[in-house]
Amino acid sequence: MPVVGMVGGGQLARMTHQAAIALGQSLRVLAVRPDEPAPLVTPDVHLGGADDAAAMKAFAVGCDVVTFDHEQVPQERLRELAAAGAAVRPGPDALLFAQDKLVMRRRLETMGAPVPAYAEITEPAQVEAFGAEHGWPVVLKAVRGGYDGRGVWMLPAADPELVGELLAAGTPLMVEEAVVMRRELAVQVARSPFGQAAGWPVVETVQEDGQCVQVLAPAPGLAEADAIAAQQLALRLAHELDVVGLLAVELFDTADGLVVNELAMRPHNSGHWTIEGARTSQFEQHLRAVLDYPLGAVAMTAPAVVMANVLGAAEAPEMSTDERLHHLMARFPDVKVHLYGKDERPQRKVGHVTALGDDPAAVRERAALAARWLSTATWADGWSVHDGPATGARTGTERA
Repeated sequence: MPVVGMVGGGQLARMTHQAAIALGQSLRVLAVRPDEPAPLVTPDVHLGGADDAAAMKAFAVGCDVVTFDHEQVPQERLRELAAAGAAVRPGPDALLFAQDKLVMRRRLETMGAPVPAYAEITEPAQVEAFGAEHGWPVVLKAVRGGYDGRGVWMLPAADPELVGELLAAGTPLMVEEAVVMRRELAVQVARSPFGQAAGWPVVETVQEDGQCVQVLAPAPGLAEADAIAAQQLALRLAHELDVVGLLAVELFDTADGLVVNELAMRPHNSGHWTIEGARTSQFEQHLRAVLDYPLGAVAMTAPAVVMANVLGAAEAPEMSTDERLHHLMARFPDVKVHLYGKDERPQRKVGHVTALGDDPAAVRERAALAARWLSTATWADGWSVHDGPATGARTGTERA
């Protein structure tokens, strides 16, 4: 069986390994530390960083294909592997558009894809000039490395001190107009070297403080024409950027249509729902794509699916994770839990839950309650682990 090497030892590599097992494979992982999520469950682990040329070269020996669970891999390391004959998927030229926001914006603009107004920033006065032209607030972004709200600053007015400090620290910057949007959407597609492609339904990603907290599949109330347009856009981007593997396209839903926010070329938080919610999960599909296997079916397994991230609480609960799992399973035996083996700390993604059903509102409520319980050991609706709901009502899942 082929050996797939994944650079990065986080939860995305962990869940990709779980998909690999069913295909008769064992994912090889390059991790910085042995206590990262993937090394805790994966037998074939190499220790080293993505910026370490020797570690990357040794890791790739014996791999049929090398792929990634994050984009923070220096271009020179990628090109060294490719020059040595390794099958790097996605390739360095494609991955650059997920690594560099300014390069991505410029390429999408030349393709005619909808993007916000933007500008490169090399001195503080340029931000003030951009705001004067496009209106305040504006969004200041680190061109490389930001995620989950990090590396993004919403500026209600010119802030030359902040911009100057960032530039002096060597942070490449760009500025964008603050898009007036109704919500955020995401669409995922997979593409193989052969050119086969497949896309899942468009989803809504619910954000709080710049971090995704829920994913609603399919996106509620999205017109069929808009959903098809989003899928066609993602398929076009995958083709024209020569993506191999997964491509996640994050979108702003505005009164004037869809606008591209970010790109990711790897399994993505917006696709975790596919583990139980689609015929082929994003993790299995990524493996199929990079190995040039025929792609799997992407139909949903239920009319409504909601994934909710489990975030570390502001104060860690006294109740153990194991005990929280017991109570959650007793109340919601249908909710699926995925924990990543991470230590809990405030706002850290330590797992996710997925709920499925026919009624989108009820499914979303179960997912939200379950995620909140695992995070804080409190039921947001007043349920008591001893007495049932505050109203005294009991459910069929509660033991007599």
